Amino acid sequence: MAREQDFTTESLAVYLHLLPSQITKLADRGRIPGRKVAGQWRFSRAEIHHWMEERMGLLDQDELAQMEGVLQRADSCPDRTDVLIAELLQPACIAIPLEARTRSRVIESMTDLAAATGLLWDSERMIEAIRDRESMQPTALDNGVALLHPRRPMPSVLGGGLLAVGCTSTGIPFGNSRGLLTDIFFLICSTDDQSHLRTLARLSRILADTDLLENIRQATDSSTVYNLLTNRERELLD
Repeated sequence: MAREQDFTTESLAVYLHLLPSQITKLADRGRIPGRKVAGQWRFSRAEIHHWMEERMGLLDQDELAQMEGVLQRADSCPDRTDVLIAELLQPACIAIPLEARTRSRVIESMTDLAAATGLLWDSERMIEAIRDRESMQPTALDNGVALLHPRRPMPSVLGGGLLAVGCTSTGIPFGNSRGLLTDIFFLICSTDDQSHLRTLARLSRILADTDLLENIRQATDSSTVYNLLTNRERELLD
């Protein structure tokens, strides 16, 4: 018997705004995570969210905007307001520079920034969850950015969604698949899967701007970085 949180072919098609036949084709070809139960495809909600998260790194600006629209339409809480980086991020959660030279210290320092807001109640659990996620699959991208987050949202230790940002003075090894160094770090703390995916989609659109990344690297204070990110978000939404 299917678990309560599983998608059927039909419900996943509605969720992703695709045809059931398209979902079946993707599953038959192994391009979407699923399993057969009594001859019928079933899809774990957690695995589908992880699959969508991984796909975001392969999409261009237009495709990211389309995915963001899909996520907003699929949101089970239609009264929820739009995800805004400007509201999730505070200048006090931006470290310029981030004083860390190792992968472990980056995770600890970024978590300290989040905890300083008062919205993160258990830093140790968050650190452990982020380390587990990085061990499973590093979040370091080819553009020198890493998007730290636990594998699943952690509402039990959060008073609300938040972001933290840090930029180290030099790049450090952070598990990039091509051996590239990382110097810009975001920590995404969400209270549910849908908010996490919507935050990740919006952030991915913002960070696709290479000029913005270079301006972040040259910034000397947190207010400048906050303005760079929020101004770019406003441009995308206009």
